[in-house]
Amino acid sequence: MKNSKPLVIFDEAILPGESRTINVEIARLHTTTKLNIPVIVRRSKIEGPVVLFSAGIHGDEINGVEIVRQIISKKINKPARGTIICIPIINMYGFVNKSREFPDGRDLNRVFPGSKKGSLASRFAYHIVEEVLPILDYAVDFHAGGASRFNAPQIRITENNPELKVLADVFNAPFTLYSKNISGSFRNTSEKANVKMLLFEGGKSLDINNDIANEGILGVKRLLNYLEMLDSKQLVEAAPVPSIYIKDSVWLRAKCSGLLHDFNLIGKFVTKGTILAIITDPFGKFEQKVKAPHDGFVINANHSPIVYEGDAIYHISKNSPVNGDE
Repeated sequence: MKNSKPLVIFDEAILPGESRTINVEIARLHTTTKLNIPVIVRRSKIEGPVVLFSAGIHGDEINGVEIVRQIISKKINKPARGTIICIPIINMYGFVNKSREFPDGRDLNRVFPGSKKGSLASRFAYHIVEEVLPILDYAVDFHAGGASRFNAPQIRITENNPELKVLADVFNAPFTLYSKNISGSFRNTSEKANVKMLLFEGGKSLDINNDIANEGILGVKRLLNYLEMLDSKQLVEAAPVPSIYIKDSVWLRAKCSGLLHDFNLIGKFVTKGTILAIITDPFGKFEQKVKAPHDGFVINANHSPIVYEGDAIYHISKNSPVNGDE
């Protein structure tokens, strides 16, 4: 069915069949230099859902930015029906500064739904909620691990949400974690607005990992194909195995300070007692083995070469079902 209704976003009307890049300016830099946040909109002439692919809500999580960039450059955002909106960098201020936070020191992902007269981060959250959320049906928000912690590619959804479970199965990332919504987060606000959002985590901050980006792209294609929005020129690859669902997990913390030598077991299943890393001092006096406390998948690893006693160094699943069986 053809659609003739314009879509209005940030005061710009976009007709079916049109493509438009809207440069959104919330606040200039302290040098008075303009700082635009590009919002790339592509519409089909055929009616269908409105889907958002966003990244960079934390300015240093570049791997997500790379995924959305590829969605655009590979023309995956050309919809067979409906509308696809891409915002590669939501927190452009943090991206410019290679920082997680906004210049006001606030975490954008903790101030939603924001305020029209609040802090800079809060004001930006307000505009996203007012201008973008009301027109969305689905969204995927791309993130990476912070503070040198590398996340295995994973989708995060809330438990007991059948609609999100179906979408997570379709996206089929290597792992799917049941994760509660955080107050003030984009995901929490989206759920309240009845927008079905998947949160993708993969890689670490200030880093681009091609394997992680590829998992994100494959998942996006599978999702768009399921929604009958994927352009016929795009190829879809089925995942080799169903996503591994994880309900419970624990953080393993460093028992001493020193230099961390990681054995690169991210994403692997390990048995109790498996040596994950060693911690040494800089002077050759000791080496302490870091062992898995139980069987499970390593879903996050600290890639910082220097750790202090008590630092979180590994995130390991616990009593998790395998291959989507619950």
